[in-house]
Amino acid sequence: MVEETGKEAKRPSLRRAQPQPMDVVEIGEMPRIVTGGAELDRLMGGGIMRGSIALVAGDPGIGKSTLMTELGRYVDPLTVLYVTGEESPRQVKLRAQRLGAATANVLLLAETDTAHILDAAEDTAPDVVIIDSIQTMYHPDVQGAAGSVSQIRECAAVLMRAAKAMNAAVFLVGHVTKTGSIAGPRVLEHLVDTVLYFEGDRHHGYRVLRAVKNRFGSTNEIGVFEMTGTGLREVSNPSEIFLAERQAGLSGSSVICSVEGTRPVLVEVQALVTPTSYGTPQRAATGIDPRRLQLLLAVLEKREGLSLGGHDVFLNVAGGVRLDEPAADLGVAASIASSLHDLAMAAENVLIGEIGLGGEVRGVSKLELRLRESEKMGFTRAIVPKISLQGLVPVPGIKIHAIESVSELLGLLG
Repeated sequence: MVEETGKEAKRPSLRRAQPQPMDVVEIGEMPRIVTGGAELDRLMGGGIMRGSIALVAGDPGIGKSTLMTELGRYVDPLTVLYVTGEESPRQVKLRAQRLGAATANVLLLAETDTAHILDAAEDTAPDVVIIDSIQTMYHPDVQGAAGSVSQIRECAAVLMRAAKAMNAAVFLVGHVTKTGSIAGPRVLEHLVDTVLYFEGDRHHGYRVLRAVKNRFGSTNEIGVFEMTGTGLREVSNPSEIFLAERQAGLSGSSVICSVEGTRPVLVEVQALVTPTSYGTPQRAATGIDPRRLQLLLAVLEKREGLSLGGHDVFLNVAGGVRLDEPAADLGVAASIASSLHDLAMAAENVLIGEIGLGGEVRGVSKLELRLRESEKMGFTRAIVPKISLQGLVPVPGIKIHAIESVSELLGLLG
């Protein structure tokens, strides 16, 4: 069952807005649609904001249409207008039946003309509008084929104005290019209020949905889902999932605690360092920026004297998670040195810290939050920056080992 927060405003028509002085604009309570799905509500900042427009993007087959189809069940009994430009209503219903989301509150419309879509929206007064996908839509007054820059820009702008005028939540499904960026003009991401991006390998079971932009909540917030035969299942404790297959005592492995939005997540960082068979050593990274890997390798070579110039280095963040914050640096460096010397980190260690170009270990934010999550997952020792201990509230069950340099970190191997 869906729950509304805030007083529901009377739905206006799509007529032209009139200017009004700022001091007379009424803010009132922020009306949100609380779906009851903990992962989705967290991503959206506490629920779906009425009058907002969100873009959902990701690789083909990763779960965009699955999530949008299940959205009808999340917000039942509110009315959902599902506009499909790629599939027939029959195909959408077959998917909805498989997912257990074939509810009567979802209205299906197979249409690509935005003028007709707006007419249907005025007639049905939906609470949520889903456009699957924005690249298939066209505006009759704009030249160019559907999917062109001008068409995408105008269709998105028209739907944005409609969302504000109708006080309805609009979701746009977006395609991505072969490089992984969202297809279409960059203005598409600027227009919308929220950008949700699916991460992970579509051939594996877990999906990470990341809010890379959110005007009504935290950015970089993540929701974790498992893709099953009956749809996306929420994962309430992602740390447990990401560490489930970790093998203790294995060289080249370390555990770090990253904060994604407001949520701490423990993940395993794996490294494999082997003598190169080519003239130029290979550097490959999955789940971390390859340029950050190159930077850390340079620090280890220059400041600590590790001989990596004749070795291939492969790095992987287990579970399909992508790490963007520099607090993962200690774990990356420890995994590389561990694999190079074939010495394992102690299984009870969790590493948290950023590495500077001088080989110093720099402070991180939200250390107490990270330590509490680590303690909950059974870790008893945390290797952290010494500077971050100022004002830290001790966490029972976690022994702190504070360090100031990478040299001290390497001394803890074995």
